[in-house]
Amino acid sequence: MDSGTQTHEASSQPLAGSDRPIVFTEAAVTKIREFLDTLDEARGKMLRIFVQGGGCSGFEYGFTFDECKQGDLRMPQGDIEILVDSFSLPYLQGCEVDFRSGLMGSGFSVTNPNAKGTCGCGHSFSA
Repeated sequence: MDSGTQTHEASSQPLAGSDRPIVFTEAAVTKIREFLDTLDEARGKMLRIFVQGGGCSGFEYGFTFDECKQGDLRMPQGDIEILVDSFSLPYLQGCEVDFRSGLMGSGFSVTNPNAKGTCGCGHSFSA
């Protein structure tokens, strides 16, 4: 990774707050904390953000609760930690993740400065 970001294994320390390549807004952190406190499948795990092939524009964002795996980057966001794998990190570098709620529904939204194009739904992008 040429940006100076280090990959941390499961037994490693998380990145310091100023070294976060992805920023989660307070609204997103609050919602993640709520999920961690109320969903059985989330207890004792961390939120993983990832990129995978698919969606209308070529890549799509994914979120799941998971345990830290070798090669994962652990990023503190307030009192929670976020996981990202080494494949996804270059696509997510510099992103801001927010949680929005409105008449059209609610969910996480990603503002990605690396995206060359996005779809109308905001869940996929091209690189």
